[in-house]
Amino acid sequence: MLEIKNLTKIYDDGTVALKNVSFVVNEGEFLVIIGLSGSGKSTLLRCINRLIEPTEGKIIWNGKDITHIKGEELRCVRREIGMVFQHFNLVHRSSVLKNVMAGRLGYTKAFPSILSKFSEADRKKAMQVIDRLEIEDQIHKRADELSGGQQQRVGIARALMQDPKMILADEPVASLDPVLAHSILSNLEKLNQEDKMTVICSLHYLDLVQRYASRVIGLREGTIVYEGTKSDIRKMTDAQFKEIYGQEAERVGGDLEGTPAV
Repeated sequence: MLEIKNLTKIYDDGTVALKNVSFVVNEGEFLVIIGLSGSGKSTLLRCINRLIEPTEGKIIWNGKDITHIKGEELRCVRREIGMVFQHFNLVHRSSVLKNVMAGRLGYTKAFPSILSKFSEADRKKAMQVIDRLEIEDQIHKRADELSGGQQQRVGIARALMQDPKMILADEPVASLDPVLAHSILSNLEKLNQEDKMTVICSLHYLDLVQRYASRVIGLREGTIVYEGTKSDIRKMTDAQFKEIYGQEAERVGGDLEGTPAV
């Protein structure tokens, strides 16, 4: 279980990205964070796995306060929290296999990892994960030779190599077309349902939110302005929609019209 208590993040330039954000994520949930660009979605996810240091508040992971842990203790916690990025964050000149194997770096001693020396067990695990994500025919290709959807599957496979208990997905389908978006989110849904893995995913379009989320949190200017279940999001009123996306926003087939692109 993840508990966020009064989380605040103020950047060095004075920008307040998060303001007293509090919520609980139960084990096995598929929680979706929605909101405009600049609402704090990415900052929130990156604070959870400590890629960004919060200014105030607490992050409680399975009963342990991880807000200020460092070194080996932080490294151990990060093994349990996989991260999937909007722009994939792959090493473009490296093969699919090497990119996936990078997910084991948190379990490997520093010197062997620098030389990309991994155990046979790790290599076997990588092949199983690659097969599960259906990218086995791409295994020896460079990452920059792949399509966007294939690259994101590599990103998910890399996260799975950590044996995570939770995956944080930061706008994982923002750069993909609708068909590929559903394909990637279906992969995350399978992990959520088959492996009982907790997923926290930031998304933009309501049709995707309605399809995949078990619960939704809406952020605006760093503050939670909406919380609801899958059924609640389907019954979202125009007033609730505008509270999240602004008075100029209009709903058109689940898309957002008149709002800045995320």
